[in-house]
Amino acid sequence: MDILISLSAALIGGLLLSRVAKRLKLPAVTAYLVAGLLLGPFCLGALGAGGLGFPSMEAVERLNILSQVALGFIAFTIGNEFRVSQLKAMGRQAIIVGILQAVTATVLLDLALILLHLIRPEVISVSSAITLGAIAAATAPAATLMVVRQYKADGPMTRLLLMVVAIDDAVGLVLFSASFGVAMALESGTVSVVTVLVEPVVEIVLSLGLGALAGVALYWVEQFFHSRSKRLTISIGFVLLTVGLSMKEFEVGGVHCGFSLLLVCMMTGTLFCNICGFSEELMARVDGWTAPLFVLFFVLSGAELDLSVLRNPSVLLIGFIYILVRSLGKYVGAYGSCALSGCGGNITKYLGITLLPQAGVALGMAITAQALTDGAVVRSVVLFSVLVYELVGPALTKRALLAAGEIQPEGRTSARTKNA
Repeated sequence: MDILISLSAALIGGLLLSRVAKRLKLPAVTAYLVAGLLLGPFCLGALGAGGLGFPSMEAVERLNILSQVALGFIAFTIGNEFRVSQLKAMGRQAIIVGILQAVTATVLLDLALILLHLIRPEVISVSSAITLGAIAAATAPAATLMVVRQYKADGPMTRLLLMVVAIDDAVGLVLFSASFGVAMALESGTVSVVTVLVEPVVEIVLSLGLGALAGVALYWVEQFFHSRSKRLTISIGFVLLTVGLSMKEFEVGGVHCGFSLLLVCMMTGTLFCNICGFSEELMARVDGWTAPLFVLFFVLSGAELDLSVLRNPSVLLIGFIYILVRSLGKYVGAYGSCALSGCGGNITKYLGITLLPQAGVALGMAITAQALTDGAVVRSVVLFSVLVYELVGPALTKRALLAAGEIQPEGRTSARTKNA
């Protein structure tokens, strides 16, 4: 019973706070995250009143399945951006920007944190430094998508942005797997080629393969139904199926095999949207169904933000360096790669700002990084950075899209009207 009351408090509280955010001209995502902080174990949840918030991190983690499902629908929606027509128009630019901005952020942060190690070796180890550098590559597609949806953003930069944040996950996965493999080798003294090179490639190939198979199967099954409600139900069922399958892990010949939830669901959406003639209408209906789920996702994300990390001076020091250098790397990398690939002036100038949000993917990497000797430091730094990026990132994304002319200024048009 308390869980249902907590979920209702999360939904209602998040929506009510979004009205305050609107008056402050902040994205609704920020309001949902703040609502999560207020309902979390460091605020109202600490009172222990049944159903009034989340009393502990364990209570939030028990609802993790809702976050996974929401991420699945987010990735499925982003897959809709990879239509053949759009790939022909800006596929080359998306690949160049997606790779170079991620690599730039990783390299710059590696250099900065290794320099910190040389100056203060007791603060951070080399293995943790290069692991944090790789985590810096990850970008949060969820917050970006929500800002785009709320303000009906549309235009060349918006379309390129959604493609880049999807490509960014694959690039980040490779960078993290390779860097973490090197970090473990530094601590153990042995290098595993399988861990560094083979496993990340296997994960990407398996994820894209499973997603493609699910996309074809979804299209085949959809043809047996003609009513909109049944087609919507089948689509929801297939996204839930791909989320469940992407959580499976197994070993083949000593190689650990797994799937990336985001890549699987993104590929499902991509293939389905390119072979199904009525996909546009169906995607619009799916978007309407998932609105409450996305509110819950961000409120739960806010409740997961651990404020106890603010007590550790070393974490704050590394965290500030991480945030500053990662932000610089994302902006410089996006600016340079946009100029190199021939993007327009507004895209070159503002795209990097929209790539700052960071959340779920980075936290997942940080959990894996806890296997390092000082892995707890890595996790705490990522938690601190996520706290800052999730609260500030959506507002910066909105401002960048507004400056690029892809959001209509508030007050001049109805929020229900798509940006022309």
